[in-house]
Amino acid sequence: MSLENDKAAQDAQATSPIPATAREKTIVRTSVLGIAANVLLAAFKAAVGVLSNSIAITLDAVNNLSDALSSVITIVGTKLAGRAPDKRHPMGYGRIEYLTAMIISVIVLYAGVTSAVESVQKIISPETPDYSAAALVVVTAGVVTKVLLGRHVQSVGRRVNADSLVASGQDALSDAVLSVSTLGAAIVYLVWGISLEAWVGAVISAFIVKAGLEMLGQTLSQILGERVSPELAEEVKGIVAQEPGVLGVYDLVLHNYGPERLVGSLHVEVADTTSAEAIDELTRHAEERVFAATEGKVILVAVGIYSRNTSSEVSDMRERVKRIVMAHDHVLQFHGFHVDESRHLLEFDVIIAFEAPDRKGEYRQIVHEVEEAYPGYVVRATLDSDMTD
Repeated sequence: MSLENDKAAQDAQATSPIPATAREKTIVRTSVLGIAANVLLAAFKAAVGVLSNSIAITLDAVNNLSDALSSVITIVGTKLAGRAPDKRHPMGYGRIEYLTAMIISVIVLYAGVTSAVESVQKIISPETPDYSAAALVVVTAGVVTKVLLGRHVQSVGRRVNADSLVASGQDALSDAVLSVSTLGAAIVYLVWGISLEAWVGAVISAFIVKAGLEMLGQTLSQILGERVSPELAEEVKGIVAQEPGVLGVYDLVLHNYGPERLVGSLHVEVADTTSAEAIDELTRHAEERVFAATEGKVILVAVGIYSRNTSSEVSDMRERVKRIVMAHDHVLQFHGFHVDESRHLLEFDVIIAFEAPDRKGEYRQIVHEVEEAYPGYVVRATLDSDMTD
């Protein structure tokens, strides 16, 4: 499937169970719900925090406002990410969702740091809180609301594959735990007269900072490019392996252009007697089936070909070279073996684990051993990266 056929890919994607427009509407609707809930909670908690002179409740209100702002950014990011591909960005704007998540994580981190400074100041210069029944009711209601909101947002996020919603849901559940600690501090003060306000605020701040750092780290990892999930890799390879004439599927590489778009390539091994017409039909059918089976999420733009020799003599050579290669501890896979008798050329690919102490050294040793086994041949081996399981 060529990049010129991207429009056809979009048309096919529109028929999937969760098309892009429906996904966008779901994310926006869920984010609006989060905004409304967090703004109301922030208003009530801010009022109660000021009236009761409670730093912990006030910080909780600030945290709710940062959550509401995060939902606003999620909506804006989702709208921008949903823009159609154009000449400048032919693969669309899906990666904006990762930038959105990064902005949200920075906001959360900033809120945590500023609240930590505020808490430390209150520890140095403490103020006596004045709790009321209304304060306790508001905090308790906040706990219940955050638990329900967090579970709902996380569920929707997983269903539509929206990392920003999943993160928001987890953040809401964490907020519920922190609100419980605020409630506990209030009870301790009312029962024993011990004020833990500033200390609880410091604990809340630490949790917020931790959440911000984790969100930032996860988002940066996605922007850098993460390993494809084993489940998706197995699904794609399994679909292609079912094509008639395919003897093996290797070298799957998928580039992330957003949560709902992965573009890449792979190699298939076929017998050296396979005609060009058969290969053409095989590759086209494989690309179409992968696109349909993954509901438009995976677009294969290239299917490379490995030619497997069918002569019995070369088959014996293949098995011997395979034993030599696979005898090395850090070798994960051997494939793409081919012999050109007319040029006395022996070729193959080898995947050596990233954990190997000296990948290049082990690769050179493998080539040396194969050259010793077949001195009359030029050995041309390719050191592949461990891209997918």
